[in-house]
Amino acid sequence: MNQITEHAHPSACENCGTPLQGGFCHLCGQNAHNPLRHAGHALEEFFESFWHLDGRIFRTLRELLSPGRLANAYLAGHRVRYVAPLRLFVILSVLTFFVAQYAIRMDGSADLPAIPVPPGQVAAPGNKDAGSVDFQHLKTAEEVLTLRDKTIDGLLAARATLPAVLAHPRQQIEENIRATQARARQRIVELQPDHPMLLKPDPIPEGQPLPDPDQGSLFSIGGKHWHPTDNPVRVTWLPDLANRWLNRKLARAQENLPRMQKDPELFKEAFIGAVPSALFVLVPVFALLLKLGYLGSGRFYLEHLVVALYSHAWLCLALMSAFALSGLSDAIAPYAPWPGMAAGLAVSLIVMWMPLYLLLMQKRVYQQSWWITLPKYLVLGSLYFTMVVFAGALLVVTSFAAG
Repeated sequence: MNQITEHAHPSACENCGTPLQGGFCHLCGQNAHNPLRHAGHALEEFFESFWHLDGRIFRTLRELLSPGRLANAYLAGHRVRYVAPLRLFVILSVLTFFVAQYAIRMDGSADLPAIPVPPGQVAAPGNKDAGSVDFQHLKTAEEVLTLRDKTIDGLLAARATLPAVLAHPRQQIEENIRATQARARQRIVELQPDHPMLLKPDPIPEGQPLPDPDQGSLFSIGGKHWHPTDNPVRVTWLPDLANRWLNRKLARAQENLPRMQKDPELFKEAFIGAVPSALFVLVPVFALLLKLGYLGSGRFYLEHLVVALYSHAWLCLALMSAFALSGLSDAIAPYAPWPGMAAGLAVSLIVMWMPLYLLLMQKRVYQQSWWITLPKYLVLGSLYFTMVVFAGALLVVTSFAAG
Protein backbone atom coordinates (compact mmCIF):
# COMPACT_ATOMS: atom_id res chain seq x y z
CA MET A 1 0.00 0.00 0.00
CA ASN A 2 2.85 2.40 0.83
CA GLN A 3 4.51 1.63 -2.49
CA ILE A 4 1.33 2.44 -4.39
CA THR A 5 0.90 5.72 -2.51
CA GLU A 6 4.48 6.74 -3.19
CA HIS A 7 4.02 6.63 -6.97
CA ALA A 8 0.41 7.79 -7.10
CA HIS A 9 -0.18 11.27 -8.49
CA PRO A 10 -1.89 13.99 -6.39
CA SER A 11 -5.60 14.65 -6.56
CA ALA A 12 -5.14 18.19 -7.93
CA CYS A 13 -2.77 19.66 -10.50
CA GLU A 14 0.27 21.17 -8.82
CA ASN A 15 0.47 23.86 -11.49
CA CYS A 16 -3.09 25.25 -11.67
CA GLY A 17 -4.94 23.44 -8.86
CA THR A 18 -7.54 21.80 -11.14
CA PRO A 19 -8.87 18.43 -9.88
CA LEU A 20 -7.19 15.59 -11.78
CA GLN A 21 -9.09 12.88 -13.64
CA GLY A 22 -6.10 11.08 -15.14
CA GLY A 23 -2.38 11.22 -15.75
CA PHE A 24 -2.49 14.77 -17.17
CA CYS A 25 -4.31 17.95 -16.22
CA HIS A 26 -7.17 18.54 -18.67
CA LEU A 27 -6.84 22.32 -18.20
CA CYS A 28 -3.13 23.12 -18.48
CA GLY A 29 -1.77 19.78 -19.75
CA GLN A 30 0.87 19.24 -17.06
CA ASN A 31 1.87 15.66 -16.31
CA ALA A 32 0.45 14.52 -12.99
CA HIS A 33 3.57 12.54 -12.12
CA ASN A 34 6.19 14.55 -10.23
CA PRO A 35 9.66 13.87 -11.76
CA LEU A 36 11.26 15.01 -8.51
CA ARG A 37 9.83 11.97 -6.71
CA HIS A 38 10.84 9.33 -9.23
CA ALA A 39 14.03 9.19 -11.33
CA GLY A 40 12.31 7.22 -14.10
CA HIS A 41 9.81 10.03 -14.72
CA ALA A 42 12.64 12.58 -14.79
CA LEU A 43 14.49 10.65 -17.52
CA GLU A 44 11.27 10.06 -19.42
CA GLU A 45 10.46 13.78 -19.40
CA PHE A 46 13.94 14.67 -20.60
CA PHE A 47 14.11 12.29 -23.55
CA GLU A 48 10.50 12.91 -24.56
CA SER A 49 10.85 16.65 -25.00
CA PHE A 50 14.55 17.21 -25.64
CA TRP A 51 14.20 18.15 -29.30
CA HIS A 52 11.03 20.22 -28.99
CA LEU A 53 11.53 23.92 -28.31
CA ASP A 54 8.61 26.29 -28.07
CA GLY A 55 7.73 29.67 -26.56
CA ARG A 56 8.48 28.34 -23.08
CA ILE A 57 12.19 28.88 -23.70
CA PHE A 58 11.81 32.66 -23.65
CA ARG A 59 9.67 32.60 -20.50
CA THR A 60 12.20 30.26 -18.90
CA LEU A 61 15.19 32.47 -19.75
CA ARG A 62 13.37 35.55 -18.45
CA GLU A 63 12.63 33.86 -15.13
CA LEU A 64 16.18 32.49 -14.99
CA LEU A 65 17.60 36.01 -14.81
CA SER A 66 16.09 36.49 -11.34
CA PRO A 67 18.07 34.48 -8.74
CA GLY A 68 16.04 31.53 -7.46
CA ARG A 69 12.72 32.44 -9.08
CA LEU A 70 12.75 29.72 -11.73
CA ALA A 71 13.98 27.01 -9.33
CA ASN A 72 11.33 27.91 -6.74
CA ALA A 73 8.58 27.85 -9.35
CA TYR A 74 9.63 24.47 -10.68
CA LEU A 75 10.00 22.98 -7.20
CA ALA A 76 6.54 24.30 -6.31
CA GLY A 77 5.06 22.24 -9.14
CA HIS A 78 4.76 24.90 -11.87
CA ARG A 79 6.54 22.78 -14.47
CA VAL A 80 4.43 23.07 -17.61
CA ARG A 81 5.27 26.77 -18.03
CA TYR A 82 9.02 26.25 -18.25
CA VAL A 83 11.64 24.21 -20.05
CA ALA A 84 12.73 21.24 -17.92
CA PRO A 85 15.97 21.97 -16.05
CA LEU A 86 18.05 19.18 -17.61
CA ARG A 87 16.89 20.08 -21.09
CA LEU A 88 17.63 23.78 -20.52
CA PHE A 89 21.08 23.08 -19.12
CA VAL A 90 22.06 20.79 -22.01
CA ILE A 91 20.99 23.39 -24.57
CA LEU A 92 22.83 26.26 -22.88
CA SER A 93 25.97 24.26 -22.13
CA VAL A 94 26.30 23.16 -25.75
CA LEU A 95 25.78 26.72 -26.99
CA THR A 96 28.26 28.06 -24.45
CA PHE A 97 30.89 25.54 -25.52
CA PHE A 98 30.68 26.59 -29.17
CA VAL A 99 30.58 30.33 -28.38
CA ALA A 100 33.63 29.92 -26.12
CA GLN A 101 35.60 28.11 -28.83
CA TYR A 102 34.64 30.71 -31.43
CA ALA A 103 35.50 33.64 -29.15
CA ILE A 104 38.92 32.18 -28.33
CA ARG A 105 39.69 31.69 -32.02
CA MET A 106 38.62 35.26 -32.76
CA ASP A 107 41.39 36.47 -30.45
CA GLY A 108 43.94 34.94 -32.78
CA SER A 109 46.64 34.49 -30.17
CA ALA A 110 46.22 30.73 -30.23
CA ASP A 111 47.67 30.57 -33.76
CA LEU A 112 51.39 30.22 -33.18
CA PRO A 113 54.09 30.34 -35.86
CA ALA A 114 55.47 27.00 -36.88
CA ILE A 115 58.99 27.91 -35.73
CA PRO A 116 60.04 30.80 -33.46
CA VAL A 117 61.85 33.60 -35.31
CA PRO A 118 64.81 34.92 -33.30
CA PRO A 119 65.57 38.68 -33.20
CA GLY A 120 67.12 39.99 -36.38
CA GLN A 121 65.52 37.47 -38.70
CA VAL A 122 63.08 38.27 -41.46
CA ALA A 123 60.56 35.48 -41.85
CA ALA A 124 58.99 34.83 -45.19
CA PRO A 125 55.17 34.76 -45.38
CA GLY A 126 53.83 31.71 -43.60
CA ASN A 127 57.15 31.30 -41.75
CA LYS A 128 58.34 28.77 -44.33
CA ASP A 129 61.89 30.18 -44.37
CA ALA A 130 62.54 31.28 -40.81
CA GLY A 131 66.29 31.50 -41.53
CA SER A 132 66.01 34.30 -44.13
CA VAL A 133 68.27 36.78 -42.35
CA ASP A 134 68.89 40.11 -44.06
CA PHE A 135 72.66 40.77 -44.03
CA GLN A 136 72.66 43.08 -47.06
CA HIS A 137 71.95 46.24 -45.06
CA LEU A 138 75.02 45.72 -42.84
CA LYS A 139 78.15 47.74 -43.65
CA THR A 140 80.92 45.94 -41.77
CA ALA A 141 82.00 42.34 -41.34
CA GLU A 142 81.81 42.70 -37.56
CA GLU A 143 78.12 43.61 -37.80
CA VAL A 144 77.53 40.54 -39.97
CA LEU A 145 79.28 38.28 -37.46
CA THR A 146 77.30 39.74 -34.55
CA LEU A 147 73.96 39.19 -36.28
CA ARG A 148 74.99 35.73 -37.46
CA ASP A 149 75.93 34.55 -33.98
CA LYS A 150 72.82 36.07 -32.43
CA THR A 151 70.61 34.40 -35.02
CA ILE A 152 72.25 30.99 -34.65
CA ASP A 153 71.94 31.16 -30.86
CA GLY A 154 68.23 31.93 -31.21
CA LEU A 155 67.66 29.05 -33.63
CA LEU A 156 69.53 26.62 -31.39
CA ALA A 157 67.39 27.72 -28.44
CA ALA A 158 64.22 27.19 -30.50
CA ARG A 159 65.44 23.74 -31.58
CA ALA A 160 66.14 22.77 -27.98
CA THR A 161 62.47 23.24 -27.07
CA LEU A 162 61.37 20.71 -29.69
CA PRO A 163 61.27 17.03 -28.68
CA ALA A 164 63.10 14.47 -30.76
CA VAL A 165 59.83 13.10 -32.12
CA LEU A 166 59.33 16.34 -34.08
CA ALA A 167 61.96 15.42 -36.66
CA HIS A 168 60.74 17.66 -39.48
CA PRO A 169 60.67 21.00 -37.58
CA ARG A 170 64.07 20.23 -36.04
CA GLN A 171 65.49 19.48 -39.49
CA GLN A 172 64.06 22.73 -40.83
CA ILE A 173 65.79 24.70 -38.09
CA GLU A 174 69.08 22.92 -38.85
CA GLU A 175 68.75 23.88 -42.52
CA ASN A 176 68.08 27.49 -41.49
CA ILE A 177 71.25 27.52 -39.37
CA ARG A 178 73.35 26.25 -42.30
CA ALA A 179 71.73 28.79 -44.62
CA THR A 180 72.37 31.62 -42.15
CA GLN A 181 76.06 30.74 -41.98
CA ALA A 182 76.31 30.63 -45.79
CA ARG A 183 74.63 34.03 -46.22
CA ALA A 184 76.83 35.58 -43.57
CA ARG A 185 79.99 34.24 -45.23
CA GLN A 186 78.84 35.50 -48.63
CA ARG A 187 78.20 39.01 -47.25
CA ILE A 188 81.60 39.13 -45.57
CA VAL A 189 83.23 38.21 -48.87
CA GLU A 190 81.44 41.17 -50.47
CA LEU A 191 82.48 43.57 -47.71
CA GLN A 192 86.01 42.40 -46.86
CA PRO A 193 87.42 39.54 -48.97
CA ASP A 194 90.55 39.30 -46.81
CA HIS A 195 88.75 39.10 -43.46
CA PRO A 196 90.40 36.54 -41.11
CA MET A 197 87.04 34.94 -40.37
CA LEU A 198 86.96 33.53 -43.92
CA LEU A 199 89.94 31.36 -43.05
CA LYS A 200 88.10 29.78 -40.12
CA PRO A 201 85.31 27.21 -40.22
CA ASP A 202 81.75 28.24 -39.49
CA PRO A 203 80.48 27.91 -35.88
CA ILE A 204 78.81 24.67 -36.95
CA PRO A 205 80.89 23.16 -39.77
CA GLU A 206 79.22 21.27 -42.61
CA GLY A 207 78.63 17.66 -41.69
CA GLN A 208 79.05 18.23 -37.95
CA PRO A 209 75.98 17.42 -35.84
CA LEU A 210 74.34 20.33 -34.09
CA PRO A 211 74.76 20.55 -30.32
CA ASP A 212 71.80 18.91 -28.63
CA PRO A 213 71.31 19.53 -24.90
CA ASP A 214 68.84 16.59 -24.94
CA GLN A 215 65.98 18.79 -23.83
CA GLY A 216 62.33 18.41 -24.69
CA SER A 217 61.73 15.04 -23.09
CA LEU A 218 58.92 14.82 -20.57
CA PHE A 219 60.83 12.58 -18.16
CA SER A 220 63.48 9.86 -17.91
CA ILE A 221 63.14 6.10 -17.66
CA GLY A 222 66.08 4.01 -16.42
CA GLY A 223 68.44 6.96 -16.64
CA LYS A 224 67.53 7.65 -20.29
CA HIS A 225 65.17 10.22 -21.72
CA TRP A 226 61.71 8.90 -22.50
CA HIS A 227 60.96 8.24 -26.17
CA PRO A 228 57.66 6.85 -27.50
CA THR A 229 59.40 4.03 -29.42
CA ASP A 230 63.07 3.84 -28.36
CA ASN A 231 62.49 4.15 -24.60
CA PRO A 232 58.72 4.01 -24.01
CA VAL A 233 56.66 3.80 -20.84
CA ARG A 234 55.64 0.24 -20.10
CA VAL A 235 52.92 -0.52 -17.55
CA THR A 236 53.34 -4.22 -16.81
CA TRP A 237 49.68 -4.95 -16.12
CA LEU A 238 48.51 -3.26 -19.33
CA PRO A 239 48.40 -5.04 -22.71
CA ASP A 240 50.80 -3.93 -25.45
CA LEU A 241 48.00 -2.16 -27.30
CA ALA A 242 47.22 0.01 -24.25
CA ASN A 243 50.92 0.78 -23.70
CA ARG A 244 51.31 1.88 -27.31
CA TRP A 245 48.23 4.09 -26.98
CA LEU A 246 49.61 5.63 -23.78
CA ASN A 247 52.96 6.46 -25.40
CA ARG A 248 51.24 7.99 -28.40
CA LYS A 249 49.27 10.26 -26.08
CA LEU A 250 52.46 11.22 -24.21
CA ALA A 251 54.14 12.00 -27.53
CA ARG A 252 51.22 14.21 -28.54
CA ALA A 253 51.38 16.05 -25.21
CA GLN A 254 55.12 16.53 -25.65
CA GLU A 255 54.62 17.96 -29.11
CA ASN A 256 52.23 20.56 -27.72
CA LEU A 257 54.38 21.38 -24.67
CA PRO A 258 56.68 23.83 -26.53
CA ARG A 259 53.62 25.74 -27.72
CA MET A 260 52.51 26.32 -24.14
CA GLN A 261 56.06 27.22 -23.09
CA LYS A 262 56.29 29.73 -25.94
CA ASP A 263 52.88 31.26 -25.24
CA PRO A 264 51.49 30.64 -21.72
CA GLU A 265 48.26 32.33 -22.85
CA LEU A 266 47.45 29.08 -24.66
CA PHE A 267 46.83 27.27 -21.40
CA LYS A 268 44.64 30.08 -20.11
CA GLU A 269 42.58 30.14 -23.30
CA ALA A 270 42.27 26.35 -23.35
CA PHE A 271 41.19 26.37 -19.70
CA ILE A 272 38.53 29.00 -20.33
CA GLY A 273 37.25 26.93 -23.22
CA ALA A 274 37.15 23.84 -21.00
CA VAL A 275 35.06 25.46 -18.24
CA PRO A 276 31.65 24.76 -19.90
CA SER A 277 32.60 21.08 -20.27
CA ALA A 278 33.77 20.95 -16.65
CA LEU A 279 30.49 22.45 -15.46
CA PHE A 280 28.57 19.88 -17.49
CA VAL A 281 30.44 17.00 -15.85
CA LEU A 282 30.20 18.34 -12.30
CA VAL A 283 26.48 19.16 -12.03
CA PRO A 284 25.60 15.92 -10.18
CA VAL A 285 28.53 16.55 -7.82
CA PHE A 286 27.24 20.03 -7.00
CA ALA A 287 23.79 18.59 -6.32
CA LEU A 288 25.39 16.12 -3.92
CA LEU A 289 27.17 18.98 -2.12
CA LEU A 290 23.83 20.76 -1.76
CA LYS A 291 22.28 17.58 -0.40
CA LEU A 292 25.04 17.28 2.21
CA GLY A 293 24.89 20.98 3.04
CA TYR A 294 21.14 20.89 3.61
CA LEU A 295 20.58 17.50 5.20
CA GLY A 296 17.84 18.80 7.44
CA SER A 297 15.85 20.48 4.67
CA GLY A 298 13.75 17.39 3.88
CA ARG A 299 14.42 17.77 0.15
CA PHE A 300 15.11 14.84 -2.16
CA TYR A 301 18.37 14.62 -4.12
CA LEU A 302 16.49 15.29 -7.37
CA GLU A 303 15.21 18.55 -5.90
CA HIS A 304 18.80 19.60 -5.17
CA LEU A 305 19.64 18.50 -8.69
CA VAL A 306 17.00 20.92 -10.03
CA VAL A 307 18.70 23.75 -8.12
CA ALA A 308 22.08 22.64 -9.46
CA LEU A 309 20.82 22.41 -13.04
CA TYR A 310 19.18 25.84 -13.04
CA SER A 311 22.19 27.47 -11.34
CA HIS A 312 24.51 25.89 -13.90
CA ALA A 313 22.17 26.86 -16.72
CA TRP A 314 22.47 30.45 -15.56
CA LEU A 315 26.26 30.13 -15.30
CA CYS A 316 26.35 28.89 -18.89
CA LEU A 317 24.14 31.79 -19.99
CA ALA A 318 26.41 34.27 -18.19
CA LEU A 319 29.58 32.69 -19.59
CA MET A 320 28.13 32.62 -23.10
CA SER A 321 27.29 36.32 -22.85
CA ALA A 322 30.77 37.10 -21.49
CA PHE A 323 32.47 35.13 -24.27
CA ALA A 324 30.36 36.81 -26.94
CA LEU A 325 31.00 40.30 -25.54
CA SER A 326 34.70 39.58 -25.14
CA GLY A 327 34.95 38.47 -28.76
CA LEU A 328 32.98 41.53 -29.85
CA SER A 329 35.26 43.79 -27.81
CA ASP A 330 38.40 42.31 -29.39
CA ALA A 331 36.87 42.66 -32.85
CA ILE A 332 35.72 46.28 -32.66
CA ALA A 333 38.24 47.80 -30.23
CA PRO A 334 40.86 48.57 -32.95
CA TYR A 335 38.24 50.48 -34.95
CA ALA A 336 35.92 51.90 -32.27
CA PRO A 337 37.60 52.13 -28.82
CA TRP A 338 34.57 53.31 -26.86
CA PRO A 339 32.18 50.50 -27.87
CA GLY A 340 35.02 48.06 -27.26
CA MET A 341 35.55 49.47 -23.76
CA ALA A 342 31.80 49.29 -23.08
CA ALA A 343 31.75 45.61 -24.07
CA GLY A 344 34.76 44.97 -21.83
CA LEU A 345 33.03 46.72 -18.92
CA ALA A 346 29.93 44.59 -19.48
CA VAL A 347 32.08 41.45 -19.27
CA SER A 348 33.51 42.63 -15.93
CA LEU A 349 30.03 43.28 -14.56
CA ILE A 350 28.84 39.83 -15.61
CA VAL A 351 31.83 38.20 -13.91
CA MET A 352 31.19 40.13 -10.68
CA TRP A 353 27.46 39.32 -10.74
CA MET A 354 28.00 35.56 -11.11
CA PRO A 355 28.94 34.75 -7.46
CA LEU A 356 26.36 37.21 -6.13
CA TYR A 357 23.63 35.58 -8.22
CA LEU A 358 24.49 32.14 -6.85
CA LEU A 359 24.47 33.45 -3.27
CA LEU A 360 21.06 35.06 -3.70
CA MET A 361 19.72 31.92 -5.38
CA GLN A 362 20.87 29.72 -2.52
CA LYS A 363 19.32 32.12 0.00
CA ARG A 364 15.94 32.31 -1.78
CA VAL A 365 15.63 28.59 -2.55
CA TYR A 366 16.55 27.21 0.86
CA GLN A 367 15.16 30.21 2.80
CA GLN A 368 17.61 30.14 5.70
CA SER A 369 19.03 33.18 7.50
CA TRP A 370 22.07 34.98 6.17
CA TRP A 371 24.11 33.78 9.17
CA ILE A 372 23.53 30.20 8.03
CA THR A 373 23.45 30.73 4.27
CA LEU A 374 26.70 32.68 3.95
CA PRO A 375 28.99 30.12 5.70
CA LYS A 376 27.38 27.30 3.74
CA TYR A 377 27.79 29.23 0.52
CA LEU A 378 31.47 29.91 1.20
CA VAL A 379 32.26 26.30 2.14
CA LEU A 380 30.29 24.70 -0.70
CA GLY A 381 31.47 27.32 -3.17
CA SER A 382 35.13 26.85 -2.25
CA LEU A 383 34.90 23.08 -2.57
CA TYR A 384 33.09 23.29 -5.87
CA PHE A 385 35.40 25.97 -7.29
CA THR A 386 38.38 23.73 -6.53
CA MET A 387 36.66 20.86 -8.34
CA VAL A 388 35.93 23.03 -11.37
CA VAL A 389 39.56 24.21 -11.56
CA PHE A 390 40.86 20.66 -11.26
CA ALA A 391 38.40 19.31 -13.83
CA GLY A 392 39.15 22.17 -16.23
CA ALA A 393 42.91 21.62 -15.94
CA LEU A 394 42.43 17.89 -16.47
CA LEU A 395 40.36 18.54 -19.60
CA VAL A 396 43.06 20.91 -20.91
CA VAL A 397 45.81 18.34 -20.37
CA THR A 398 43.66 15.69 -22.03
CA SER A 399 42.98 17.97 -25.01
CA PHE A 400 46.69 18.72 -25.48
CA ALA A 401 47.42 15.00 -25.38
CA ALA A 402 44.70 14.28 -27.93
CA GLY A 403 44.96 17.34 -30.17
